[in-house]
Amino acid sequence: MKVAAIQMQARLAEVDSNLEKAANLMETAFKKGCKIVILPEFFPSAAAFHPRMLRVALPFHGPALALLKDAARRFNGYAGGSFITSRDGHNYNTFVLTFPDGSYATHDKDLPTMWENCYYRGGSDEGILDTPFGPVGALLCWEMTRTQTAKRLRGRVDLLVGGSCWWTLPEGVPLPGGRGARQRNFEIMSELPSLMARLLGVPFIHAAHAGDFVSQTPWVPGVPYKSHYLGETQVVDATGKVLTRLSRDKGDGLAIAEIEPGRVNPTAEIPPGYWIPRFPLLLRAAWSYQNRHGKRFYRQARRSGKLLINRD
Repeated sequence: MKVAAIQMQARLAEVDSNLEKAANLMETAFKKGCKIVILPEFFPSAAAFHPRMLRVALPFHGPALALLKDAARRFNGYAGGSFITSRDGHNYNTFVLTFPDGSYATHDKDLPTMWENCYYRGGSDEGILDTPFGPVGALLCWEMTRTQTAKRLRGRVDLLVGGSCWWTLPEGVPLPGGRGARQRNFEIMSELPSLMARLLGVPFIHAAHAGDFVSQTPWVPGVPYKSHYLGETQVVDATGKVLTRLSRDKGDGLAIAEIEPGRVNPTAEIPPGYWIPRFPLLLRAAWSYQNRHGKRFYRQARRSGKLLINRD
């Protein structure tokens, strides 16, 4: 099966232009003969701590779903990606895989990561999508970092699909151990698609964001957060071999490869504990403080009406 993972240089919180770019990249991938095409996490908006992010939530039956469904129908294929959407008075980060007949399957990311907590809350489904070509595991970004993800999917899926919007520590800020933490952060991100494939014994189509951004710094008013997304769009086979990849310096693009959905014996063991990789102390500290900030921010923004909650 010929598949494509899409890498995007999205414009932060500029939904219309990002949807147009996503549509063009998907069309290119399908015209190259791909059967499955996967967009990055938050493909209409990317993600950062910025006032414009308060307004990016879309109704589920809105333009992002329509874009995915239209591509799947026109090209008789499968199109997937995640976006912030609203349901039951809350926002979620929902991955949708659409089918040629107009139907679809969904997965809500289980735990928001750091400042993502400002804009949506976690879901509770298992992330197993029922598709015409077998059960498919959907996972987004830091879901790759937790043992609970591997445990709920192992032995139950034939393919992994999903994406990331993974950023790094702020640039130009003299943080203790910052240089080493930035390097380790990149190594973790770039290695995880292959590691997840080996933990589960299935291929993985992983789409990602690239490009620079400037946002605000949580709980530090007036201090800009200048950073970039890490890229590393990859298609990996069931043994963990990276068949194709795009580094972040490649910008917008397609990672296309041939895969065979199905399980082989996993070649890596799920480690004990909560995390799959070992994170540097600085990253764990950022994760902890930004999670606390984000959950409080979400409650206050939702209560005040500043956070857009769309209704179909």
